[in-house]
Amino acid sequence: MTTSNHFDKRSALAFIVAFGFVSLFADAAYEGMRGIAGPYLALLGASGTAVGIIAGTGELFGYLLRLASGRLAERTGLYWAITIGGYAVQMAAVPLMAFAGTWWLAAALIVIERSGKAMRNPAANTMMSHAGEEIGQGWAFGLHEAMDQTGALCGPSIAALVLAHHGQYTDAFLWLGIPATLTVLTVIGLALGFPFAGRIAHATDGAMSAGLSREYWWLAASAALIAFGFADWPLVAFHFAKAATVSRTMVPILYAVAMGAEGVGALAFGRLFDARGFSVLLPTVLIAAAIPPLVFLGNSAEAIAGVICWGVALGIQTSVMTAGIALLVPRESRARAYGIFSAVFGIAWFAGSSLLGVLYDISLPALVIAAVAAELAAIVPLAAIIRGRA
Repeated sequence: MTTSNHFDKRSALAFIVAFGFVSLFADAAYEGMRGIAGPYLALLGASGTAVGIIAGTGELFGYLLRLASGRLAERTGLYWAITIGGYAVQMAAVPLMAFAGTWWLAAALIVIERSGKAMRNPAANTMMSHAGEEIGQGWAFGLHEAMDQTGALCGPSIAALVLAHHGQYTDAFLWLGIPATLTVLTVIGLALGFPFAGRIAHATDGAMSAGLSREYWWLAASAALIAFGFADWPLVAFHFAKAATVSRTMVPILYAVAMGAEGVGALAFGRLFDARGFSVLLPTVLIAAAIPPLVFLGNSAEAIAGVICWGVALGIQTSVMTAGIALLVPRESRARAYGIFSAVFGIAWFAGSSLLGVLYDISLPALVIAAVAAELAAIVPLAAIIRGRA
């Protein structure tokens, strides 16, 4: 427990690492839950259409709720209370899935889990950006994302092991309650050890009404275009199974590979961001643009390369763009900025995923052209940021 009332380089790094463990436990819990939620819903009698709507609604609702939670944190200054509350809500949904006797109740818990994440995300990111001011925003968010993805690797593995030994989804959800409990205990301990991390000046009425910078909106526009052309994993996995690009047993293995690549991409490009600024996002666009032809038109080897690119691009998006907001927005306005940014990103991803799903049934080349065009268009607003900060 630190006795200081502000961050220095040592305490800032300790805070990011400690928060990384919170995210590691959290991802192990909810990614494990999400990894088996689809077949569990089917077991409870949900149709394929219902599963798709539930997943899309949960993601969209989760992103939109960040608008409100970001503004709430900014107005009240209750960063720790909102963060802890969000984690508690999110983690409670994981073991409760074991007691959902109907698919609609399980669906409600899936939406609750996404809502809990939305509740705590802007406040948590704002506190981490507070620490990132001492050690570099790219390093802070890159290191955090790498630890986060370690949990994302562990969670589905725990679920798979439990299913292999017990064969019951309910048992898997109960076992995932262990990292869920550790998440809540760890974040409470973190709040006790670093209470000053949440002591961020309240936004004044003038600051709340003031607009965000033009560069911030350019970054949001670039992120939205990248998200719009970014194929969601369920569509990628669906194609692999339908086209027999890889064996069915390889699909979850490739997802684990993507999660590992996401962590590596976040760590490496987070460091580069601190050294070179927004120009490191240009390779992200090119990597993301390479994914659709590799994944949807390529052979097995090309598909595997596409999956690695998919993970790396996602890691860069979640770390470097989050770090970029901290450079473009003053500390007292970041919670609102993170909330708006997440909402824009989520809406674009939802709209793009829907369009790509429709195009998949019509024409794979059309899907690839639409996705690549959206990714390359993201260069335009990104170039405006780079030129403006040159």
